[in-house]
Amino acid sequence: MSDIKTEKLHARLKVRGIEISGGADFAKMVPWTRLTFSLCTAIAALATAFACTTTLWLMVPVALLGATRPRHPFDYIFNRFIRSQVGTIALPHNTAPTRFACGIAAVWFVVMALLFHSGYDLAGYILGAMFVFVGALVSITHLCIPGIIYQFLFGDRSLIKTSIFGGARV
Repeated sequence: MSDIKTEKLHARLKVRGIEISGGADFAKMVPWTRLTFSLCTAIAALATAFACTTTLWLMVPVALLGATRPRHPFDYIFNRFIRSQVGTIALPHNTAPTRFACGIAAVWFVVMALLFHSGYDLAGYILGAMFVFVGALVSITHLCIPGIIYQFLFGDRSLIKTSIFGGARV
């Protein structure tokens, strides 16, 4: 991996509050840090496609647990059942930026559920599509928009440019 790509990936992980380690075990674990986002995104996509308010309401406490606990419930599933099968170290604890992202997701699920329940389906689909886009972005590229918002408001703003552009001159 080129230095610019490595720098960008490290910045994206730092935006999410993940402490960088240079070891091979860490490198093997990194792709799995997207699993929770991928599962939430897939569930949100299905719930949006079918305007399923029940699923959206069920995701609210899941997201709230991710926002208030050291690990998201899906992280526990990975660490307990999948980790030994793929031979990686445990996923790191959620720090403030990731918990912030989970808090935003919880609110987003509530708003989508209320929109669909109230008959504002178009607005629910638009918000759902936006959620899926944001979730897919972090699931595919590690670029976490809520993490960037957190860093802008409360954290290290210098990480933002590097996480988006890497070491490239802009």
